[in-house]
Amino acid sequence: MTSSLNSGSPAPSIKVQHWLRGDPLSNFKLGKIYIPVFVSITCSGCGPALVRLAQLQEQYRYIGIEVIGIVANKRTATVDEALAEVDAWVTKWLPNANIRIAFDYSGEMDKLWMDASLSFQHPQAFVVDRDGSIAFIGHPDSLEDVLPKVTDGSWRASAEAKNAEKERIAEGEIDATENALRRRIRAATDIEDWKSALSVIEESINLFPDRISLRQSQVSMLIGEMRDMEAGWIALGQFARDAIERNSED
Repeated sequence: MTSSLNSGSPAPSIKVQHWLRGDPLSNFKLGKIYIPVFVSITCSGCGPALVRLAQLQEQYRYIGIEVIGIVANKRTATVDEALAEVDAWVTKWLPNANIRIAFDYSGEMDKLWMDASLSFQHPQAFVVDRDGSIAFIGHPDSLEDVLPKVTDGSWRASAEAKNAEKERIAEGEIDATENALRRRIRAATDIEDWKSALSVIEESINLFPDRISLRQSQVSMLIGEMRDMEAGWIALGQFARDAIERNSED
């Protein structure tokens, strides 16, 4: 899986059905810098990140920078229930919200922005430059360093920006591979196909030998689900050796 939304790409559309704070925004105006930031109400760092971004918007308001908080897909029984939960969360963190807040119930924004850029963690910020193209994709904590360089036009062509984008894409491709493997494991365990699940776990260990959690899953599958004590004991010994060598809390 490759990233189709990168630095320099045209910014995707804004497609949300629910605006919780501020007037609806249908498109990005040329000449302004926008910071759409994707957050989740189950993410411990997302509330504080929005608070800092609201302050950052005030700091840069004089040059036309606008933050847009986009709450990621929150599935509940009804749209009204989801809106109530999200509204309460926004009120908790931004009681006097000075930024637009949108709710992506349909998941379309996630597909256009997060999935397309291989972004799997929240919060995730995107900087839309004055020409309507993406200038930066990454954690909001990086913006205090990046934003001054975006505003003066020195960021996008810099070696720093190119290296940051290269690292981001490489990490995203690894995350995409891991997520695909997790989905295969989940699909097999859902139907109690322990043999197939174990096969995918072992495939994952070969691809990511440093992931101690995969060894843990292997032991759990062999002993807990398959009751294969002989193979499970061997895997448990390997898991213990790996954990000790890495000084892992696991």
